[in-house]
Amino acid sequence: MLLDVHCHLTDPYFSESLDAIIKESIENNLGVIISAGLNMKDNRKVLEISKKYEIVKAALGIYPIDALDMDYEMIENEIRFIEQNKKKIIAISEVGLDYHFSKESKKQKEVFQKFIELSEKINKPLIIHSRKAESDVIDMLESSNIKIAIFHSFGGNKNLIKRIIDNKWSFSIPPLIVRSSNYQTLVKIAPLQCLLTETDAPYQSPLKNQKNKPYLVTESIRKISEIKNLDQMETENIIFMNFQNIFMKWKTI
Repeated sequence: MLLDVHCHLTDPYFSESLDAIIKESIENNLGVIISAGLNMKDNRKVLEISKKYEIVKAALGIYPIDALDMDYEMIENEIRFIEQNKKKIIAISEVGLDYHFSKESKKQKEVFQKFIELSEKINKPLIIHSRKAESDVIDMLESSNIKIAIFHSFGGNKNLIKRIIDNKWSFSIPPLIVRSSNYQTLVKIAPLQCLLTETDAPYQSPLKNQKNKPYLVTESIRKISEIKNLDQMETENIIFMNFQNIFMKWKTI
């Protein structure tokens, strides 16, 4: 069974073809697709989609850049909404820090801290965005009681990769690994037991000038297997066990 632990099925690109996308995913042996919410409107769409399609699991959160456009009352209300819907979600996402699009770190850190505390309170794993802010994200997590965190599309250096491994957290690897030396280096360093697969669809496609789709997680498996010198079925099985160890432990599925 294949897994896409981070994508965006609410993206307008999928709006007219979602039935076909889900059918295509099932035909390619996907068993779980986790769709991440970005903001208030997006979170509600994610819940609707997860209710309609059995293989789609909801992860709700506030994307760090979206949080900058919200006042604190709106943020607190959305966190309460997520807590109220904790039985309907598998994880908290998309949350974290992003210094690529904004250097405004104070509010981003305040909001991310709220989601760290929410994760601890409702026993849901964090799936984390950490673009150009990897060190600060790790510092914040190390100052918390977080046991399970998944770094989506991680772009940090070797020292930061090793810190994540030492904390027994995980990485999810997108299909862009087929043409990204950074992701390839990450997979070389990280034990297979620290890895999951994602697409970030419709972004990070393995194919130039084309949109990504959940079934292309097969490309992540193929490249991980090549790097680790393993049979693809063996890689699939280990990654599926990693998924079970994370999400069954937290009783989120």
